Parts: sequence; structure tokens; C-alpha cells
Amino acid sequence: MSEKVTAMIEEIKGLTVLELSELVHALEEEFGVSAAAMAAPAAGAAAPAAEEKTEFDVVLVGFDAAQKIKVIKSVREITGLGLAEAKKAVEETPTTLKEALSKDDAENMKKELEEVGAKVELK
Repeated sequence: MSEKVTAMIEEIKGLTVLELSELVHALEEEFGVSAAAMAAPAAGAAAPAAEEKTEFDVVLVGFDAAQKIKVIKSVREITGLGLAEAKKAVEETPTTLKEALSKDDAENMKKELEEVGAKVELK
């Protein structure tokens, strides 16, 4: 790095937050750029480094009306709810049926429910 750039960095380090804010606004106006646009690619680049999700919620979001009884039976079997509770869960969609399941368990539950006419999302 050149001495000129190093000197500027040292000068910037000595600024207060208010002075730094004024500097950013002045640079934006002078050069017709936006500091937010420059910061966005850096934030976007960090996103893929995020950890893969390991826990999923199984959410009933709808069902085929002709298959309502099958869906209620399946929900009852999977969740262990009583008949009235399972019926209420099916009729009041969207409903979270199970929380914090592993990916495999959640996908298996989703497949089982979809086979009887339910519409399911994993969140």
C-alpha cells in the first residue's frame, strides 16, 4: 500500500462516527456512488457460507377436499392427536404438525402426508 493511502487510513481512524458519516455522504455526492451498493456484494458473498439447516418444521398448508378424511387420519397417526384435535389441525391450515425434525424425518412425514392428498411445506 502506498504511503498516501496509509496516511489516509490513519487519518480516517481518528474520525468520530459523526465525522465518518459526513465523509461517506460527501464521497457519495462527489463521485455519484452509493456506499450501500458497495457493501451489498460483500453481504451477499457471506450468505452461502451460512450453515445448512438441520432442523425442520412440518407445516400442513392445505389438502385436497376429497381426501379430507384420509388427511385427518394420517395427521392423527403421525402426531398422536385425538380425532377432534387432528380435524381442527387439518381445517385450520396452515398448521405446524411437528417441529425440529431431522431432514430425513421431515421429508418422510411430508411424503406420507402428500400421498393422502395433503399439501405440506418444510420450514
